[in-house]
Amino acid sequence: MINQKQSSADQAQTLRAINTGKSAESISRSNEAFTQVFSITSGKGGVGKTAVVANTAVTLAKMGKSVLILDADLGLANVDVVFGLAPQFNLNHFFSGEHELEDIMVEGPYGIKILPAGSGIQNFTRLDGHHKMRLLDGLDTMHEDFDFVLIDTEAGISENVTYFNTAAQEILVVTTPDPTAITDAYALMKLLSTQFHEKHFNLIVNQTQNDEEGLDVYRKITMVANRYLDISIDYLGSIPVDKLMIDSIRKQKVFVDMHPSSSIADAFSSLAARLCSEKTTTQPKGNLQFFWKKLLNLGNRE
Repeated sequence: MINQKQSSADQAQTLRAINTGKSAESISRSNEAFTQVFSITSGKGGVGKTAVVANTAVTLAKMGKSVLILDADLGLANVDVVFGLAPQFNLNHFFSGEHELEDIMVEGPYGIKILPAGSGIQNFTRLDGHHKMRLLDGLDTMHEDFDFVLIDTEAGISENVTYFNTAAQEILVVTTPDPTAITDAYALMKLLSTQFHEKHFNLIVNQTQNDEEGLDVYRKITMVANRYLDISIDYLGSIPVDKLMIDSIRKQKVFVDMHPSSSIADAFSSLAARLCSEKTTTQPKGNLQFFWKKLLNLGNRE
């Protein structure tokens, strides 16, 4: 995802290094320590978004990366269920002021940390400005603890969905070859582009019969997007369909752990490697972003 905007950011970064007496090499090293924040989102439910989050997190953790999952489906949470966890507290307790983020965080496999959301509670299905800023500040204190933060948004185009997508550095849209899923994925990108000025998206096609089917979905979406929207879409690959995925969900086990030699595990390894190879964005997109304070203070650190 190296583009003209990224190049400009690199140039500005070098100028700051010169002005503060720091070498470009030292800036580059600090760049590598940046937390990368990805929202994993979908226009339609049932596309396997949470399974993508869980399997990607485990794969990254196996590669030695420290990972935090934020379950942002604040009314119908299920990340903890996928990992077979039963957390005592969740984000509802944080937003109500009862506990801090550190108090509700639970640990999953391979040291993955999870901020679980509540289920069946409507109180915070629409966050107000105070709650959004409280979460922004809370996560900002953790900016040195993780290599990756994966935000599992709810499906659709609710206000919470748009907030978490615009607050993340990168947006990963999950879809399937199903025509309604493709239409809804495009609708989500359209909303985020026209109403919130998002210009870049990443696409993952889940439950494909083969690689060509995933590419075909990508072609269909980009063809329409190129005609009607001013956005760019990077294709991050496809995840093959496998009936054993349902079995792993029922057993509350992560698929890549149960079947490490499968084609699905290979697909997630490729996805994780792609995420690790991406150059960290060092400038906010123009919105309030998680870890934005650290990004803005890049040139002022001693």
